[in-house]
Amino acid sequence: MGVLLLLAVIPGTAVAQTSHLLIIVGLAGDPEHGELFRKWAATLTDTAAERLGVPKGNIIYLGDDPAQDSKHITAKSTRDEVGKAFATLAAQAAEDDTVMIVLFGHGSFDGKVAKFNLPGPDMTPEDFAPLLAKLKSKRVAFVDTTSASGPFIEALSGPGRTIVTATRNGAERFATLFGRFFVDAFTAEAADADRNGRVSLLEAFAFAKREVANAYEREGLLMTEHALLDDNGDREGSADPGPQARDGRVAAVLSLGQPASAAASTADPKLRALYAERQALEQRIESLKLLKDSMDPDRYAGELEKLLTDLAVKSRQIREAGGR
Repeated sequence: MGVLLLLAVIPGTAVAQTSHLLIIVGLAGDPEHGELFRKWAATLTDTAAERLGVPKGNIIYLGDDPAQDSKHITAKSTRDEVGKAFATLAAQAAEDDTVMIVLFGHGSFDGKVAKFNLPGPDMTPEDFAPLLAKLKSKRVAFVDTTSASGPFIEALSGPGRTIVTATRNGAERFATLFGRFFVDAFTAEAADADRNGRVSLLEAFAFAKREVANAYEREGLLMTEHALLDDNGDREGSADPGPQARDGRVAAVLSLGQPASAAASTADPKLRALYAERQALEQRIESLKLLKDSMDPDRYAGELEKLLTDLAVKSRQIREAGGR
């Protein structure tokens, strides 16, 4: 996944680097989740290219079903294609370049081995390790947003790498919300905690973790995912990384692209508010769908119906106000 990223090597000093982004969408388990995962990947692709100024030619997006999104997907997300994508990164990414790999989909754990589920043979952390080892870059971010992703930290942690997982171990096997909010972080003003105009990987992690907790709290459910970040190479992730903590110093100065000027899409404050409210409803619907397996079926159906009704009403209000 090739993309232009910005890395501040010295805190407070932004140094532009040539960077590369690899997005991999694996198997989803069911069509509903598959649609969401592809949407997140497409959103991240568009955000990088259109909002963050990343050249489209620097983005590789491997998908489980290229026919579902031929506009964005580069090739099918088979093990062979993943290997080819890493070979491209190894050939193109220099030592001072930044490489970010983001996984969406479903992960599994049999009690011993964690796997990222793909069309055809799955991939384990041990399968990714030699691929990462071939990269010359000393600025690598590997973000696994899938279920049962925790074991990837121990296997992939190392100098010059920031590893993020949506779960703290392989036993957290339910579909995760982390990927949705991780993608949202790169366009959310609230994610830019230090208000410097760019969202660091640490800020994206903190934003996604907070929004995941809020989503579970809204539904009154016990959290089944607990994200971790490791960037000091000790093979142990931290739930609360920070610029001065054991983990978080590298992630604090690593960011995706360079945001364009924050020009509002519309000058009408009422319409901007309506768009924001609609986006919030869309996010709640996506969160609810991923929490489906943890909920009583009748409760799930009732809450989904209410949110869809609210969304229809909000869309009508936007049209009446002259929006899209």
